[in-house]
Amino acid sequence: MQSYWMQMTETDTVLELRDVPAPEAGAGQLLVRVRAASLNRGEFVVGHGLHGKAGSWKAIGGECAGEVVAIGEGASGFAIGSRVMGRCAGGFSEYALVDAAEALPVPDALSWEEAASVPLAFMVTYDMLVLQGRLQAGEWLLVNGVSSGVGVASLQLGKVLGAKVIGTSGSADKLARLQPLGLDLGLCTRAADFGPAVMEATAQHGADLVINTVGGSVFAENIRAMAFEGRLATVGYVDGVLNADLDLNALHARRLSVFGVSNKLRSKAQRAAAIPGFIAQVLPHLAAGRIRPLIDRVFALDQLPEAKALMEAGGHVGKIVLRMPGS
Repeated sequence: MQSYWMQMTETDTVLELRDVPAPEAGAGQLLVRVRAASLNRGEFVVGHGLHGKAGSWKAIGGECAGEVVAIGEGASGFAIGSRVMGRCAGGFSEYALVDAAEALPVPDALSWEEAASVPLAFMVTYDMLVLQGRLQAGEWLLVNGVSSGVGVASLQLGKVLGAKVIGTSGSADKLARLQPLGLDLGLCTRAADFGPAVMEATAQHGADLVINTVGGSVFAENIRAMAFEGRLATVGYVDGVLNADLDLNALHARRLSVFGVSNKLRSKAQRAAAIPGFIAQVLPHLAAGRIRPLIDRVFALDQLPEAKALMEAGGHVGKIVLRMPGS
């Protein structure tokens, strides 16, 4: 089968498309014929720690959608031919292994490309908004970098939960593209200057939940823009800024909560624990069309270098997807 591998050094990444044997389903695993897989910025960020030891090669692609072609011992809940989507290792391949405990059924309403855009972005968003963020109807949600894959997913899930959503982006065109998805206020800025506009829009209430996909450069401004008992989720640092000032007076007086969102150190059991809740609370919205993953562009498998370049240039809105040969 065709499979993309990547070598990450201290300063760069190297991609290689290989012909390798298809994997075999082990205990608790599903072997999936991949129909589509989507890109996630974190996998390509040097120093992010997701790839492993610098200089090593690894099959890449963290989420996919396709058909079950083999079932490992002890795996349950799916049959041969089932349409599934899920986290995986080596998703930029014609076949990939998905742990049955983390697999999700693909609703009939979703295309393969849309399904491949769900497992990471929307599971992370579910963690931020529901499990840790406790977002309630009527609250204000602020999303830094709202045009990213996770940013758009946060906007979409936030709206079906009844929140009012403010998003920041450096592109007015991107913000305009998100208005049909329910963006209540778009702030065109890449700078840490949005706090006053957030406070004005919320009648000095502030944001009840903040999703920081940008990093340390906007952390302090997010604290200034938060409401009493507000919550701040940090899910990425595409700005490369890993340190930020923390206003302890604001944290203390306003009873703020700050938390991180990452699967890097979580066990398989910890990741799988959220699956039943996601199936009950989010999957019905996907099945009914109330949430439809926003796809910016679809590339063929052998075009991964071009897809990666588009993502790193920041020219997309939503998800970038690879379509597998024959799909």
